[in-house]
Amino acid sequence: MTIADDLARRVATEMHAREGTAPAWGLTLDEATEGYARVRMTLRADMLNGLGTGHGGMIFALADTAFAYACNSRNQATVAQQASIHFLSAPREGDVLIAEAREDAVIGRTGSYRVDVRTADGRPVAQFQGLSRAIGGPVLPIEE
Repeated sequence: MTIADDLARRVATEMHAREGTAPAWGLTLDEATEGYARVRMTLRADMLNGLGTGHGGMIFALADTAFAYACNSRNQATVAQQASIHFLSAPREGDVLIAEAREDAVIGRTGSYRVDVRTADGRPVAQFQGLSRAIGGPVLPIEE
């Protein structure tokens, strides 16, 4: 593991600990490296829509969380500037959803990221595209 990847893991772990959503929704941080994050969640009954499939807002939130960990991986406070999602299939209660965020490019303060959401058995669920904006300052205190 590189120094940059170690920092990315520490940033993601701290962000995960600060969030109320992570424990409420059972989000698990699997991996975080520079420009990359993988997060998982098991769909529960209270995460379904009126048709009995995974609520789009829950799928978006999972993807957005992986996006946040990836775009903050360099310990520079970064927020979503724009995001969109394409739903590809309908997950069901009990499905384990895995969101993998990958950095496509960072130019100045703006970054472009793609997040693929799949079931644990590999079925595509959604594709999320996010544009980030660095707002300044570190996520973690800078060590002297």
